[in-house]
Order: sequence, then structure tokens, then C-alpha cells
Amino acid sequence: MSKKIVVVNAGPRKGWNTDMLLCEAQKGAESEGAQVERFDLFRLEKYTGCISCFGCKSEKFKGHCVCRDGLTPVLDAIRGSDGLIIGSPNYLSELTASFRALYERLIFQNLTYNLETPCCRQKEVPVRLIMTSNAPDTAYVKLLNRYQKALSSFVGPTEVLVSGNTLQLKDYSKTDWPWTMFDPEEKKQRRETVFPEECRKAFEMGAELAR
Repeated sequence: MSKKIVVVNAGPRKGWNTDMLLCEAQKGAESEGAQVERFDLFRLEKYTGCISCFGCKSEKFKGHCVCRDGLTPVLDAIRGSDGLIIGSPNYLSELTASFRALYERLIFQNLTYNLETPCCRQKEVPVRLIMTSNAPDTAYVKLLNRYQKALSSFVGPTEVLVSGNTLQLKDYSKTDWPWTMFDPEEKKQRRETVFPEECRKAFEMGAELAR
């Protein structure tokens, strides 16, 4: 029986770094026969982060976010899946607001506030988290360790793939003012030499999750 894998894009740009890595991860999962359902958070109906209604803390709705909006089908799909691949760019030293909205709802629905059984998830859903960034690969280790720990505790065992120093534009010379923080040639070289290897890793990540 084939596995069901959910792929979530928490970035806005189609055809760029985060999207490209997620597409490779999806191809990897499909290469092993997985059924893949994909969601692009920036293209969903209106949604919010956790509204602190505590509906998920009742016995009736334990482990289920009761807030009904654009994230509801995403949360339902993740809950019924065999694996989650989620990708986000890093904006201002954090993952996107769209990622955070899903993260809050995904984690809080399984948090019991009970010391003996702090998590009420019905089953473990392994997670593969992909982050892209303008900064070096090692710039956000503490941030990603925190996400990895929380996701592992309340969703399922989590592994992380980072793609740093990413290419943001096809032509940096066409900006209205010089982006002197970056070396366009270095970024282009990295896209041609390092990024393909990261795409290969993303493919294998998806394949491994589907096996």
C-alpha cells in the first residue's frame, strides 16, 4: 500500500528556491510510489494562526484544531498522512508568517498541558523541514533546532535541510539601487554548483520518506 505524503510550500514565489526544492522532494516521494498532496499556503483561502480558543483541549476535539478556515484541509491532510514535507524561506531571521500560522495550529492541537502525557497526537507523522535563506547555511542553527525539537515532539521525527546563500534574482543589475550586501557572481556560481546537490538531497529526502 502506497504512503500518503503531504507537501506544504510556505513560500510565495513559484519556480524559485523553496518551490524548486519542494518539487524535487515531491518527485522523490512519487518515485517510490507515494500519493502526494500539495498545498501552497500563499494561495489558500483566508486563514490565521492559533486563536487560543482552547477547543482542541476538550476530550471531544482532542488533537484536532476546531478553527475552520483555509488551513483546515491542510491540517486534516497532515493528520491522515504518512509524512510531511514543508518548506519555507527565511524572512528577517524567521520562517514566513504563513509557516508560523500552520506551525502554531499544528503544534498546539496536540499540546495537552499535562506533564504525564504532554502530547495527544494520534500517530507520529515524520517531518522533513526545508529552509532557504540568503544567509550562510549555519546562520540559523538555533532557530532550526528549536523547530526540529518541537515538531519531533508534537508531530513526528523531524529532519532538516538548509539551502543558504540563495540566488534571489536572475539579474541583480536591474535593481533600482545596488544590492551591495551580496556578490551576484558568487550567488550565481553557487546556484550552478551547490544548489543542484541540494536538489538531489531534497529528492532523496522525499524518496526516503515514502519508502
